[in-house]
Amino acid sequence: MNLVKQILMAAAVLAVALYVWINHVPSAGAFLDRWGVLAVLGLEPQRPGDDTETEEAWAEGPVAVNVAAVGDRALADRVTAIGDGQALRSVTVRSDTEGRITAIGASAGSRVEQGATLVRLEDEAEMIALERARIILENAQDEDRRVSQLGSAGAVTEVRRREAALALREAELALREAQFDLDQRRIRAPISGWVGIIDVEVGDRISPQETLFIITDRSEILIDFRVPERIIGKMAVGMPISVTPLGLRDLVLEGEISAIDTIVDRASRTLRVQGRLDNADDLLRVGMAFSVALNFPGETLLSVEPLAVQWSSDGAFVWRIVEGRAEPVPVTIRQRERDTVLVEGALSPGDLVVTEGVQNLRPGSAVSIRNHASAGSIPVTSAKL
Repeated sequence: MNLVKQILMAAAVLAVALYVWINHVPSAGAFLDRWGVLAVLGLEPQRPGDDTETEEAWAEGPVAVNVAAVGDRALADRVTAIGDGQALRSVTVRSDTEGRITAIGASAGSRVEQGATLVRLEDEAEMIALERARIILENAQDEDRRVSQLGSAGAVTEVRRREAALALREAELALREAQFDLDQRRIRAPISGWVGIIDVEVGDRISPQETLFIITDRSEILIDFRVPERIIGKMAVGMPISVTPLGLRDLVLEGEISAIDTIVDRASRTLRVQGRLDNADDLLRVGMAFSVALNFPGETLLSVEPLAVQWSSDGAFVWRIVEGRAEPVPVTIRQRERDTVLVEGALSPGDLVVTEGVQNLRPGSAVSIRNHASAGSIPVTSAKL
């Protein structure tokens, strides 16, 4: 018998607590309806827009609230990718001939100009050959002049004149060849740029096609990255990009798209894109990893403050102020940002929605706006106070 009394008393206390919770906590109905408790008790949930409490709410005093105006903002479509940095130009300098290094005209990390002598090979034999070719050329020129003078007087045959001219031409070609062989002993910079680490020393003997230097022109950095195929139609050469070096996360740089590939990778469904980034301050290096962001403007949506969005069993809604009273307006959330929420619903830019004091609102509740200054400075279109 005592057990039955205890069960009845516990049930009575639970019923009283449930009644107080349902009638005094606005969110209780939605919570109990979500779990099916109201259906078990045979009660109907109070939903935004119901008029069952409208007359009671109108009879009460105004509810003090803070409001904010509905704005509009473009829906941001932001795509990020990781890319690798490349030099604007990079050249591997190799020797075309064999020889011993007698001088090195650059140091690791230094900048060289196009045409500067980087390495000089032993060239004594080539200089001797060049001098011999000059002597032979001078002799051939003298002989050609002498034969020409005699030929004008009819003292030499036409065959002799042709032989002298041929000897002169051969001497000229021999001089050019000797000069070319000497130039091959001097290895020059093919482009302007920065020299990497040098692995050869004076006195080393090098063979043909042996790597001597790597020169990179990093005045601009090219970034290779890939983007999903869905944004192919939104990109164009010259489009701005935002770039952050992964090793320098506090540094945000602005660049542009310089090239777009024409073939989509079938495995990843991505497209290769190349961006160009100015490196006038020489802060970036070839091979660095970069985070690349592309921003595409989307459709324009309504924006409300995050505190204005409320929830019921039917979904999200906001309290709009019309003629001094609150009415719930269902909304669909499209995107959340740090300081705003982009929504769709029966709202217009300039409408006033409640951000603080929502816990005491009912459909049709009279309101008094506490933040008069901010509310007064908001342009109102469809809302009337």
